Amino acid sequence: MSPLVALVTGLVVGAVVAAAVVLLVRRPVAVPPPRSGEPDGAVREAQLARRLLDLMDPAVLVLDVDDAVVLANPAARGLGIVRDRRLLVPELLRLVRDVRGGGSRRADVRLPGDLVGTGPRMVGVHGVRLESGPAPAPGPVALVLQDVTEARRVEAVRRDFVANVGHELKTPVGALGLLAEAMQGAADDPETVQRFAARMAHEADRLARLVRELIDLSRLQGAEPLPELAPVDVDTVLAEAVDRTGLAAAAKGITIAVGGRPGLVVRGVEAQLATAVTNLLANAVAYSPENTRIAVGARARSGFAEIAVTDSGIGIPRQDRARVFERFYRVDQSRATSTGGTGLGLAIVKHVASNHGGSVSVWSEEGLGSTFTLRIPLAVEDPSDRPDPSGPATDAVAGQLQKGRS
Repeated sequence: MSPLVALVTGLVVGAVVAAAVVLLVRRPVAVPPPRSGEPDGAVREAQLARRLLDLMDPAVLVLDVDDAVVLANPAARGLGIVRDRRLLVPELLRLVRDVRGGGSRRADVRLPGDLVGTGPRMVGVHGVRLESGPAPAPGPVALVLQDVTEARRVEAVRRDFVANVGHELKTPVGALGLLAEAMQGAADDPETVQRFAARMAHEADRLARLVRELIDLSRLQGAEPLPELAPVDVDTVLAEAVDRTGLAAAAKGITIAVGGRPGLVVRGVEAQLATAVTNLLANAVAYSPENTRIAVGARARSGFAEIAVTDSGIGIPRQDRARVFERFYRVDQSRATSTGGTGLGLAIVKHVASNHGGSVSVWSEEGLGSTFTLRIPLAVEDPSDRPDPSGPATDAVAGQLQKGRS
């Protein structure tokens, strides 16, 4: 939601609440005529106003001059911030007193998790003084609370994303500039020029890969609609991913062993699934020692195809495992340049899994290696897939990897 739309919405909500509360608090209510049995206009309007407040998504509170809660709609009580007639959040009480002394106020207030029951929440609060006039006597105050937790989280993610993109782009762009200057100074030395040119090509490739992955991630996050899902042969996806990473693996003397159950079919987008498995394999190649073995394979389990990629690399520290799927997050920042990674590969895998109704997880121990498991729903339920108490890698894949270690 844009700031302008949010502002207009807040003003409209505030005006409606203020009008309804004024009607409830200040307008006298006449006794219905005994003959008709129907409420008169004032009573009817008060009933409609109260029903409107009860049906509103924003939480609405009205506090009297003693800071006692005289009105709280169901949304407000659902937040757990009201007990009997007491408002339990000191920051909200301070806002009420500020409003009473100086007029309308807006603020973001963090609600404690023990009150809300679902973890800390951030609410945008609009406080309105219900007495009119330039210097009114202390009177009732209305608070309108809108949950803005997700909106603030998205704003923070966007800020971090822009900062990270700027940092990641600065490195190759700066390197290209320095190399270009060095080439100009070494124009009479063909060997030096060749060396600098090769380095420039490497940095240009890194920059192109970063831009390409940013575009892919933007598409996966909803910038473009997901193509219609179709049956996809898992064996084809694995073969494509192995082919894409074959050269990088061969350069380090790494063997990629393919195992698991053949013939599985999932519903998805073949290009996206191939990219996800390729990223898992490329990550395994980048962080595995030379002359080792990587295993990849698939199995059917509980209605899902589980594609596991196992390596015997450096492993992931416990404190980093929950963050490896974040954009631009790297376990070992010092190896970022040497591995050539952008920090986006695993984030892309996560979004591919999410868009296909699946998930991705990691098992890892430092010094023992890692296993990444991509779970995608099967196109056809397989009656033979039974829960397997073994680890995330298939028995065949684990066996292939064990051969490489022996």
